[in-house]
Amino acid sequence: MPNPLIELNNVSKTYSTAAGDFVALKEVNLVVETGEFLGIVGKSGAGKSTLLNMINGVDQLTSGEVIVHSDGKSTSIHEMSEDARALWRGKKMGVVYQSFQLLPMLTLIENITLPMDLSDSYHPRRSKERAMELLQLVELEEHANKLPAFISGGQQQRVAIARALANDPPILVADEPTGSLDSITADHIFDVFEHLVGEQNKTIIMVTHDMGLASRFTRSLTITDGELVAGEPELQLDKTVRRRR
Repeated sequence: MPNPLIELNNVSKTYSTAAGDFVALKEVNLVVETGEFLGIVGKSGAGKSTLLNMINGVDQLTSGEVIVHSDGKSTSIHEMSEDARALWRGKKMGVVYQSFQLLPMLTLIENITLPMDLSDSYHPRRSKERAMELLQLVELEEHANKLPAFISGGQQQRVAIARALANDPPILVADEPTGSLDSITADHIFDVFEHLVGEQNKTIIMVTHDMGLASRFTRSLTITDGELVAGEPELQLDKTVRRRR
């Protein structure tokens, strides 16, 4: 039976610029099921990051609604205050960035315990224990007391994933998490994501510009000019090119 976790209903986003209004998203409708590893594939400027920012509530939408079903209740995240939305996101949604965004002055274990301490999710002793468990998950426990500058980019990305899992959120959203990594390291990141979906029943939404990754997801969609479409990314983008010609 379908088990919807996230619903986007007619979500649109328009930015006002000096050159006029720019429509980044056009009435996007999407249902994400619990336990999906959903890939959203599109070229640069297609609206991928904007779509993620609508889902995680970082940016305000122009029209429409984003609803998350969790703990037996439905939450319209854009109807919450900014502070309430930030608190909700800290507990219910982990965010993985392409640029890692680790704090350079904190050790790896401190980077991971920080979200737990800020949300008061765990006793300080337990937060360190959990941080070590997460470092073990991404196979970096031996580097726990190093600063981010002393590990590789691929290792930093794995720490960023561990940090996103700190408060055990049911949802992860990942913005081009493998875009700056070599193919071997990117495969390792995918292995971690697949483990989280298959073994821990996490729901992951990942955006990427790499059309070759579509087969790695349990479901993939294409975004083109702010519109979300089903089907093979290569085919959809080819149709768009032909229309423009």
